[in-house]
Amino acid sequence: MPVNTKRQDTWKGIVQRSDIISTVEFNYSGDLLATGDKGGRVVIFQREQENKGRTHSRGEYNVYSTFQSHEPEFDYLKSLEIEEKINKIRWLPQQNAAHFLLSTNDKTIKLWKISERDKRAEGYNLKDEDGRLRDPFRITALRVPILKPMDLMVEASPRRIFANAHTYHINSISVNSDHETYLSADDLRINLWHLEITDRSFNIVDIKPANMEELTEVITAAEFHPHQCNVLVYSSSKGTIRLCDMRSSALCDRHAKFFEEPEDPSSRSFFSEIISSISDVKFSHSGRYMMTRDYLSVKVWDLNMEGRPVETHQVHEYLRSKLCSLYENDCIFDKFECCWNGSDSAIMTGSYNNFFRMFDRNTRRDVTLEASRENSKPRACLKPRKVCTGGKRKKDEISVDSLDFNKKILHTAWHPMESIIAVAATNNLYIFQDKIN
Repeated sequence: MPVNTKRQDTWKGIVQRSDIISTVEFNYSGDLLATGDKGGRVVIFQREQENKGRTHSRGEYNVYSTFQSHEPEFDYLKSLEIEEKINKIRWLPQQNAAHFLLSTNDKTIKLWKISERDKRAEGYNLKDEDGRLRDPFRITALRVPILKPMDLMVEASPRRIFANAHTYHINSISVNSDHETYLSADDLRINLWHLEITDRSFNIVDIKPANMEELTEVITAAEFHPHQCNVLVYSSSKGTIRLCDMRSSALCDRHAKFFEEPEDPSSRSFFSEIISSISDVKFSHSGRYMMTRDYLSVKVWDLNMEGRPVETHQVHEYLRSKLCSLYENDCIFDKFECCWNGSDSAIMTGSYNNFFRMFDRNTRRDVTLEASRENSKPRACLKPRKVCTGGKRKKDEISVDSLDFNKKILHTAWHPMESIIAVAATNNLYIFQDKIN
């Protein structure tokens, strides 16, 4: 568990709404890291090759490609603006030299191909080098085009556009382990797509009631099992998780398993339903466990035990006394994400004041770290932070009353094999790595 970490790289920009990072995702090898922002842009960072001449040198992440994924649109039938904000990015397993990723805003999913070009063809017969067509009567001899080296150019091209399948805002996409299909989920429905077919999808979950006035819960997140292509889970605003098996029924209107922790009646309050809403659900890499994030905690569930989670980690329990003010400033509706490390031995999630929390599942130790410009000097170690809830405050502690709720870490990602993490803090991307001894 990387308690002692070092800063590697920071992507900084002007604090405008369009620059706020809205998703972060490593690819399967961890050599590429993609971020999406509220301006519809995707920025891909590539890990540089390690410097063999320097002892303990590790490759750093530098900008590899930047492209505009989505543009703002307007639905004239519903008089509704469709934001360009990138909600999710998911990489596809690499099959050849090119890389592919799915990106989505509220309504439209796009499949992008990212490829490199370091050679260009010269000596065409029918056109000049500037691209203009030649007069056929001036062609007196045939030439064989040749390839010449050129400066490396990274191209991002849209290969598929999957649209017009969601009435409500898309909150999740997940690539299936068969590498042929993926799901997309909105508030009330989950659709199954084939990566080669754009004009139709199959609705596998539909919780929309006949009368919308009877609506009591919405879908908040959904994900495919990492190894079993027939299994998926989705979470709800009521704090429940349903596991569906597509082998039992094509329409998963009946779940195979239902995960819910009974509520303690003594701790029930006006905010209980709001803070129990699950904002993210993630399978472990092994497929044995899944993790859910609600407003105050992270829970780890064993897929074979539906009654209660096997682990509950408090993220910022000190905010329980602040729920009234958090409700008034709408922070109580923030959707924090969570992620596993490559070996499933540690988990990470974000908090306020640019804090993020890491929990070691083996030692039961946890740590609070801060991502900020002040303590992000190159090769500097991050110091654990502590929040004081009352009484006498120690020197290194920060009072709960002085936390900045405008600085929040909603999106984090963990390298699939190494102790490298990416943390999005508003418009800054921080990449930390485990300390090199």
